[in-house]
Amino acid sequence: MTSANASYQFPPDFMWGVASAAYQIEGGVKEGGRGDSTWDVFCRGKGNIRTGESGDIACDHFHRYRDDVKLMASLGVKHYRFSIAWSRVIPDGNGAVNDEGVDFYSRLIDCLGEHGITPHATLFHWDSPQALQEQYNGFCSPRWATDFARYAGLMAKRLGDRVSSWLTINEIACFTQWGHYYGNSPQGLNAPGMKVADQRAIHQTVVHTMLGHGLAVQALRANSAQPCKVGFVHNEGMSVPISETPANIHAARKRFSECCNVLAFHPLMTGALPEWWVKQATANGTMPQVSAAELKIMGEPIDWLGHNVYTGTYVRAADNAQGYEDVPVPAGYPASTINWLILNPDALYWQVRFATEVFNFTKPHLITENGYPGTDEFTATGEIMDLERIWFMRSYLRQVHRLIEEGFPVLGYFYWTMLDNFEWLYGYSKRFGMIHVNFETQERTPKASAHWYAETIRQNRLV
Repeated sequence: MTSANASYQFPPDFMWGVASAAYQIEGGVKEGGRGDSTWDVFCRGKGNIRTGESGDIACDHFHRYRDDVKLMASLGVKHYRFSIAWSRVIPDGNGAVNDEGVDFYSRLIDCLGEHGITPHATLFHWDSPQALQEQYNGFCSPRWATDFARYAGLMAKRLGDRVSSWLTINEIACFTQWGHYYGNSPQGLNAPGMKVADQRAIHQTVVHTMLGHGLAVQALRANSAQPCKVGFVHNEGMSVPISETPANIHAARKRFSECCNVLAFHPLMTGALPEWWVKQATANGTMPQVSAAELKIMGEPIDWLGHNVYTGTYVRAADNAQGYEDVPVPAGYPASTINWLILNPDALYWQVRFATEVFNFTKPHLITENGYPGTDEFTATGEIMDLERIWFMRSYLRQVHRLIEEGFPVLGYFYWTMLDNFEWLYGYSKRFGMIHVNFETQERTPKASAHWYAETIRQNRLV
C-alpha cells in the first residue's frame, strides 16, 4: 500500500503556476506609448549583453498574449505571476498615466480570467523607467520610493477590481547591492549608469527601495477596489546544512540570519535592524540614513512571502569567529548551463524553514520562482526531451512537499518560466522555459517538461 507521502500528493487548493517578467517576454518596446526603461538603454550599450541582443521583441507577448494564455491553460496552470512594466503605464515614471499601456494589462487580466487563471501582478521586476534615472539617479534618491508608491496606488485603482494578489519588489539585492556595486557594466544587472561611490551609498539605495515597498503596500491596500493580499519576493542567498545535525543546522541558520541581505530582510520582517549590524555598519562607516519611522514603514505587514529559489550554499559548523564556514562544491558536482546554478534542491526547504524560524514568520509562503536552464535540443522526431528539467522540478517539488508535510504553510509553486525568453545578461542563449520559443519565427513548442508539469497539475501530485 502506497503512503500519502510516497505518492507526493499536494493539498487540494495548492496553487500550480508559472512566472514571467515584462521586459523578458513582452517586446513592443516602442508601441502603445511605452517609455524607455533602464534595461532598454542598458541593452543598447555595446558589450553589455553578452550576445548583443535586447528585449525589443523578446517573445512578442505584447501581441501574442492571447495565444500564450491559451497555452498556459492547456497545461492546466491556474495561477500566473507576471510583472507590469512601469514605463509602459507611466512612461516618465511620475507623470501622466498612459491609458494604452494600462489597457494592455487590463486585456491580459481579462484574458486570464476567461481561462480561469488567477493573476498575480509584480509591480517591479528590474525595469525602472529611464526617466527616473535621468531625473534623480533612480534608487539613489528617496524620490524613487514616493514615485513607486504613487505608481502602485494607480495600478490598484485601475486594475485592482480584478487583481487581488500583488507583489511589490522582485529580488532587491540584484538591482541595489550588486547593481550599484558594478554600475554600467555587463555585471551591473539592473543599475546601468548607477555605480556609486561606496558601500554606504549602496546601502542607501536599499533603504530607498524598501521604503518604496512599504509605501506601496499601503497604497495598494488603500486604493484597491477589493480586499487584496500583498507580498514581497526575495532571494535570500540560501544556506544549506551539509548534514542535518544540530550543529550544522545551527551554523546554517546563523549564516542565513547574517547573510540574507540584512538591510532589506530584517526591516521587512521586523520593522527594525539587528543591533549587531547597526554597530558594525556604524563602526565601518557604511550605515545609511534611516529613521525608526522609516524602518517601521519598511516593515509594513505583508500577507505572504515569496521565495525565488534556484541554488544554495552548503554550510557546516566551524571553530572560527563566525561559527560556520561555506563548503566548496567539487568540479564534478551537478550543475546547469549557467555557472551560478548548481543543483541544490534542499535550498528550497531551508529557505522557507529559516525564514520562518529566524523571524518567527507565521504568514504563508509562495515559491515564486524555481527553474532550470537546459540545453533543449530537438530530437530527430522534433521533440525536446528536457529530462534534466523534469528531474530538477521533481527534486525541488519534493522539498515543497516536505515543507507542507511538516506544517509550513506553502500555498503554491510558480515555475520559472513558461516560455524561453530574454535572459538578461545572457540574451537568448539560456533557456528556462517549459515551452521552446523560436525567436526568429516566434513558434512555440512544448517540451517534455511541459507535458510532465501538466500531468503533475492534473493529478495534483508528483508523477
